[in-house]
Amino acid sequence: MPVQDLARSEVVTAHTDTAVSKLAEQMADERVGSVVITDDEMPIGIVTDRDLALRCVAEEADPTELSAENVMTENLQTIEQDAGFYDAVDRMSEHGVRRLPVIDDSDHLVGILTTDDLEELLADEHNELADVIRAQRPPYE
Repeated sequence: MPVQDLARSEVVTAHTDTAVSKLAEQMADERVGSVVITDDEMPIGIVTDRDLALRCVAEEADPTELSAENVMTENLQTIEQDAGFYDAVDRMSEHGVRRLPVIDDSDHLVGILTTDDLEELLADEHNELADVIRAQRPPYE
């Protein structure tokens, strides 16, 4: 199954100069755990709720003086929209990430795929398999 069928097309984004407080507000308002940082529709970084905790709170930094550029993860792992499910799982596992911005052939952001999305797909598949098993086994007495 291609990533474009699994990914969410609505991605919360911001620019490098967006204040950390605004990023946290966006995450709260949109009920997401990350904001993809873009430059001309191209993903260049990501700020997660964990980044805010570790790079602001744990370091006792003044959040009023920080922007996305100061706290974002720059070695951003992305995945092409026509890549497959297993490619996404491999990339997440290899790089220890829970979110993959999805890009098109021009490297423009077109979606985001998260471990939650993959878990939901697997749960649906398990339910369908359970229905097959229930239909084929004898009833309990």
